[in-house]
Amino acid sequence: MPASQTGTFRRVGYTGWSAFRFKDPTFPVWIGAAILLVFLMLLPLGAIFRASLWDDTGLTLNRYFEVFTNEQFLKAIWNTLIISTWVGVLAVMTGALLAFWVTRTDLPWKKPIRALVMASFVTPPFLGAFAWTLLAGPNAGALNKLYRAVTGSEEALFNIFTMPGLIFVMALYSFPFVFSMIANVCELISSDLEDAAEILGANKWRTAWTVTLPLAMPALIGGFILAFLQSLSLFGAPAILGLPAGLHTITTQIWALFQYPPRLDLAAAFSVPLLLATMALIAVQKKILGRKGYSTVGGKGGQKRLIHLGLGRVPVLLFVFGILSLSVFLPYWILLKAALSKAWAMPLTWDNFTLHNFSFAFFEYGDTQRAIYNTFKLGIVTATLGTLLATLIAYVTHRNLFRGARYLTFFALAPLVIPGIVLAVGLFIVYTRPPLVLYGTIWILFVAFLTKEMPIGFSQAESTFKSIHPELEDTSRIIGANRLISLKDITAPLARSGLIAAWSFIFIGVIRELSAAILLFAPSSKVVSVVIFDLKEEGQVGVIAVLGTLMLAVSFLVILGVQWFAGRDVVATRE
Repeated sequence: MPASQTGTFRRVGYTGWSAFRFKDPTFPVWIGAAILLVFLMLLPLGAIFRASLWDDTGLTLNRYFEVFTNEQFLKAIWNTLIISTWVGVLAVMTGALLAFWVTRTDLPWKKPIRALVMASFVTPPFLGAFAWTLLAGPNAGALNKLYRAVTGSEEALFNIFTMPGLIFVMALYSFPFVFSMIANVCELISSDLEDAAEILGANKWRTAWTVTLPLAMPALIGGFILAFLQSLSLFGAPAILGLPAGLHTITTQIWALFQYPPRLDLAAAFSVPLLLATMALIAVQKKILGRKGYSTVGGKGGQKRLIHLGLGRVPVLLFVFGILSLSVFLPYWILLKAALSKAWAMPLTWDNFTLHNFSFAFFEYGDTQRAIYNTFKLGIVTATLGTLLATLIAYVTHRNLFRGARYLTFFALAPLVIPGIVLAVGLFIVYTRPPLVLYGTIWILFVAFLTKEMPIGFSQAESTFKSIHPELEDTSRIIGANRLISLKDITAPLARSGLIAAWSFIFIGVIRELSAAILLFAPSSKVVSVVIFDLKEEGQVGVIAVLGTLMLAVSFLVILGVQWFAGRDVVATRE
């Protein structure tokens, strides 16, 4: 190789301050992206710890003492543990069964079943909770009215405004996370070990219990922790179903501390245990999923042979569609019925049919018009800038552009351990005082959404960059292109499908977010999720149904667009 080319190639390999010495014009871009990421993550967390530990007299633990001696706060913590544990158990049982039947048996209609699980996956839990108030409310709930009509009983079949009702609804929208995790594991398990067990005399069900289940055990435990964490951080469903019954969880108690008169110090102190518990559980989950004790080694011979259900196919199929009816069919039906009805509790006859709810929501009710505009504005801006920042950070970490670049992975994934309402507490404390006052504007929501959705964008971009060899990019740099040009012209086009998926997931995450938005919105910066929460108190069922239908329709259109344009399974990618 000529000396001039050799020198150029060596210069390509310099990273960090060595690159700066050679006056790499792109180096400030990478450093700027890294500083912005660290700033986004550390500022709210630092504000939470400071507000919980310092007062006018200096360092103090009084706020933590008050949190852990206050009977109301302790009750909220206990309720949260009970609810999250049962949600985790039910989600694992449901998700694991569905995943096993879809991946390892000859169950028919597997693709439609996966699509319906995806529908449950993208349904915001607070919207599902609202739908179930219409289905199983003790007085006017559709299922309770049907039960009374059939049996003549005056009692309600099911009261959704109870702890079992709350657990039931939260489990319905947590099991898709477990399903995705277990399905991925089941598809990797070779049938050779199962065949060996059958040769030794075990029947199909004993084989599944003694061979397949132990192989999937790390994923089952990881799925339980994931569902536990999901329910631990939820605000919408506990607020909609728990508060009417006087049932507080940690998230609703933090929200209550923001009501007049606000107690930001106590909210910060109450947020820290939730944050630490989330961090500990994610660490345990990573350790479990990283174990090597349950693994199989397979090559071309590791085929996956389906278990024939035989006469059990019909009851299994009925069970599967029963679960999907509870999470998809019934909630979607009641929302659509309410959107098209003059009186949602009455049968949808021609006399009761109306499109007024749509015209009222879109053209007459001021809050909804502004909220729809704010939601889509935030969704598009956050998804675009979030994907850009995630791409830059993933590129920096994967190419190791400067010393310590790999530590940015920790900061990019840090929001995974920050529940949305905890993040909102930190941002509220930071941005309600100089030098940067964002509270009261839409931009504090942008910062919250950008921070909260960063792990999704980063994970997508990082996994995509891992599949693209750096030599393709080095070739363009040898002929004079800098890193940004190489990223724009070579790497980004090759990573198109992954970056489009990242944009889509961030967008969907923004339009369905409630936990952070409920503490940070102002009258001029309401989003659709907050308006739905507010309208429930006003009893505007028709308008809520219209807005909920809009959210679901947009989410599905985005997902279908990604699958068509980028040619990838976004549900598998999400996990």
